[in-house]
Parts: sequence; structure tokens; C-alpha cells
Amino acid sequence: MTDADYMREALAEARLAAEAGEMPVGCVIVREGGIIARAHNACEALRDATAHAELLAIRRASAACGDWRLNKCTLYVTLEPCPMCAGAIMQARVGRLVFGAADPGQGCAGSLYRIPEDPAFPHFCPSDGGVLAEECASLLKAFFAHRRNDA
Repeated sequence: MTDADYMREALAEARLAAEAGEMPVGCVIVREGGIIARAHNACEALRDATAHAELLAIRRASAACGDWRLNKCTLYVTLEPCPMCAGAIMQARVGRLVFGAADPGQGCAGSLYRIPEDPAFPHFCPSDGGVLAEECASLLKAFFAHRRNDA
């Protein structure tokens, strides 16, 4: 499978989030060609500001691997990670990060900062953005347009 194929899986998770009234962000983690974890935002459902797709997927991947070090894994997420998630990606030693839409307001994997690739930290996680960016962004735009209309 390609990066675009895995991002489509992350988009499926993001759609589940939207259906549940959550900000539509989805994530999958891949190891040796297979998806070992998937998650979508669940902040509203869990009443937990840290229940971002990336953090939930990292926890599930660590359980699947039996190790907190995910250096042989690639994390795919539909929106560029925020500072919290970018830090968690680095702390979990994720081997590679791939994201869809850029987040100019909070993105810390290229837009505002590059936490996963900062040489000041002990782990370097290469990141690639823009995979299915339009599709990822359109899902977010539709979600926020709907919210504005309901307000």
C-alpha cells in the first residue's frame, strides 16, 4: 500500500469522528505494511482535551507492539499534529510521520514549528505533509461550516 492508501484509512477514521460530532481527525499507525492501530478524535465523547487521534492511536500501537518505542512505525494523520501530538510522536520514537492537511494555526510538523525534526531533541522523526491534503482539508472545512450554521 502507498502513503495515499494509508491516508484513506485515516480519512475513514476522520469521517467516524465527524459522525460522532468530533473534530474530524483520523489516524492510523502502520508497522511492516500492516495497520496496527487506528483512532479518531474523541475529546467530546471522553471529555478529555488530550483525546486526539494521534495520542489514542499511539497508545493502541504501543499495546499492540508491547513497547512504547514505535521506531519501526509510520503514523498517518489527516491534520498536521498540534504541539501536544507532535511532542508525543517524538516521545514515542515514531519512525516516520505522514500528515494530510497543514494546520497554519497550530501545526507543529512544518507550519509553525517542526517538533518531530528538531535536532535539539534526542529523537528525529522525518515528516511528510500534503498527502491527500485537499480531501483532508475539505472534511475539516465541511465540519466547521456545519458548526457555524448550527451556532
